[in-house]
Amino acid sequence: MNHQKWRLIPVFSSRNYRLFFAGQGISLIGTWMTQLATVWLVYDLTKSPLMLGIVGFSSQIPNFFLAPFAGVFVDRFSRYRTLIGTQILSMVQSLVLATLTFTGVIQIWQIIALSLFQGFINALDAPARQAFVPELVEHRGDLANAIAVNSTMINGARLIGPAVGGLLIAQFGIAYCFLIDGLSYIAVIACLLAMTIKPWTISASPGNPLQKIQEGFVYAFSFPPIRAILILSSLVSLMGLQNTILVPIFAEKILAGNAETLGFLMAASGLGALSGGIYLVTRRTILGLGKLIAIAPAILGVGLITFANSRFLPVSLFSMLFVGLGTILQIAGSNTFLQTIVEEDKRGRLMSLYTMSFLGMIPVGNLLGGVLASHIGAPNTLIIDGVACIIGSIVFYRQLPGFKKFIYPIYHQKGIVT
Repeated sequence: MNHQKWRLIPVFSSRNYRLFFAGQGISLIGTWMTQLATVWLVYDLTKSPLMLGIVGFSSQIPNFFLAPFAGVFVDRFSRYRTLIGTQILSMVQSLVLATLTFTGVIQIWQIIALSLFQGFINALDAPARQAFVPELVEHRGDLANAIAVNSTMINGARLIGPAVGGLLIAQFGIAYCFLIDGLSYIAVIACLLAMTIKPWTISASPGNPLQKIQEGFVYAFSFPPIRAILILSSLVSLMGLQNTILVPIFAEKILAGNAETLGFLMAASGLGALSGGIYLVTRRTILGLGKLIAIAPAILGVGLITFANSRFLPVSLFSMLFVGLGTILQIAGSNTFLQTIVEEDKRGRLMSLYTMSFLGMIPVGNLLGGVLASHIGAPNTLIIDGVACIIGSIVFYRQLPGFKKFIYPIYHQKGIVT
């Protein structure tokens, strides 16, 4: 009966998942507020595109190096306990940032050090969170719905957080964003503790961590559809997401605005992502997802090129809708696809490789974007990014027909197609 009640979003019939959704939803909004506040603070302190790139790089680079080890850890240890630990550490990080900003002693080196610390936490948190979701779902058939809802939550927060953050900064100042983020972790920890989780059991399999990592790499890269998706995600993260650190330059210099303008631009991108996420949640089948993943980078690319050329706020906001839409369709679509076809014992490792291809390439992109924007300006940088995304889209689209022979046997085995 409970499952019938949640017919539209079936995964909400699982109590644990409802708790997870509530806690994570609140916390992620806080996380995105902090991200926006950090970017604005850095630009406020330095006025340097390169500094924006360096801070963006330091917050994400641990993902690149630690993700494979985190994947092995997540396949071996309780994901539930891991998440409680990462949430407590994240809370401490945000409250330290708030204290330094309130007292007015904050300096750029402290922001870089705290960003690096948060990066280490995220490298473990992201694969643990992704791999924990299947444990929360009572009906196996709801897994694809859970993954789509999860991605929508992450990206919904990506819309709401920066919008609220921009308004908060404009009204009260940067420090309040950090404080509210720190306090938001109380909600997550409370929700995690309220769950009833089965005791963690793991089939002890032979091999040391390095062998396990190698096994994960071989599994992912010897299977053409997974390999192609990881490469496309890397490209989108490297080129397509540089806009997140360059937006302050557009808000202040090109559109002659302030922190509120920045919040609106990020919110427009969030609104695009939310609509894409809602579309993915209401999709009843995974069939046809490949085409969507292929078209998404082109939507993102067109949005970036339009945004780069706009000098008029309404046009900029409109183009940011497409930036958000293209980003979510690619990221959440790829995640749903990979989680559906992966072998259970390799889930943590594949999700860590996905985290590496998606989050791990962002720091390199941030640094590249900062350097390019210092030399050729932010608008030209985003035009190059947009063109790269469109090329990636075309290449992936042309590979699609060849993937069917690999994918359909898995769909048959899992009962997705009869």
